[in-house]
Amino acid sequence: MSLRATLSAGAGLAVLLASVAVAVTFGPADISTGEVRDSVAAHLGLGGAGATVTPLRDGIVWNLRMPRTLLAAVCGAGLAVCGTVMQSLLRNPLADPFVLGVSSGASTGAVAVVVLGAGGGVVSLSAGAFLGALLSFALVLLIGHTSGGGTDRVVLSGVAAMQLFSALTSFVVMTSADAETTRGVLFWLLGSLTGADWGQLLFCAAVLAVVLAVCLGHARTLDAFAFGDEAAAGLGIRVARTRLILLSATALLTAALVSCVGAIGFVGLVLPHATRLLTGSGHARLLPAVALTGAVFLVWVDTAARTLLDPREVPVGVVTSLIGVPAFVAVLHRGRRRT
Repeated sequence: MSLRATLSAGAGLAVLLASVAVAVTFGPADISTGEVRDSVAAHLGLGGAGATVTPLRDGIVWNLRMPRTLLAAVCGAGLAVCGTVMQSLLRNPLADPFVLGVSSGASTGAVAVVVLGAGGGVVSLSAGAFLGALLSFALVLLIGHTSGGGTDRVVLSGVAAMQLFSALTSFVVMTSADAETTRGVLFWLLGSLTGADWGQLLFCAAVLAVVLAVCLGHARTLDAFAFGDEAAAGLGIRVARTRLILLSATALLTAALVSCVGAIGFVGLVLPHATRLLTGSGHARLLPAVALTGAVFLVWVDTAARTLLDPREVPVGVVTSLIGVPAFVAVLHRGRRRT
């Protein structure tokens, strides 16, 4: 099983690298995979291969398409991992990374910066969204704690926070923004990787690496949660403390991703179910597999979003929803047949 898992991980990583290399070639400028290879090799200091690529094409590959494609991979992996952990912790197959109201809080923070000018020009849209997401999660923890705790209370608190911050976002946009600003904000709220840069990529990748390491370190604990809180406690697991750590980790990762790309739905809801059909429910295998699956999935979704209606761009969240709804229905029907 260890050799099989290693081979599967290697194959998944190879598919991801190939997907990134090919996806970067799509766009108005016709760029070959060889030019992508040479540009990357030159910037990584791997010889003088970059001499075969013109400065214009090198800029398109390295400054525009590569950070965007890699950020799509990081976001897909992060959202899929968060969805997997949330579904296990809350024992709810419909849980996703946004169930704690993080997305709505990020939207309010972004709107406060863009429309109301919060931060006096010092705070960026991403920073405002990140702070709003953390504020929303803090509110969920407060409500859940004061109402008695438990997974059901956490979920209900998340729903309440989601409605509250969604209402605040709508109120600010409708009463304070002009038509052009409203259009830009709504495009971001639906999920967009436009304007992705290396700084955002490094930030999200660093948070993903830390959170994924934490979740993998709790893989057996997540397996125990599948049998309920009492069974987990009987195995010596500190249920409340562990749930707080993992919920905080996933909320932090979700906040980081949403602050950079907006809300991209269905990735964290559908992919964990689809990946479990291939790997089983053991989190030591499931978490790396779902990260790779999410990365490859969002790379190609973003490629479709920016090329299908060229020169216009479709919000990534719209494409994931169009794909995710039928896929989720198919997963539900397959699960029903197996039971």
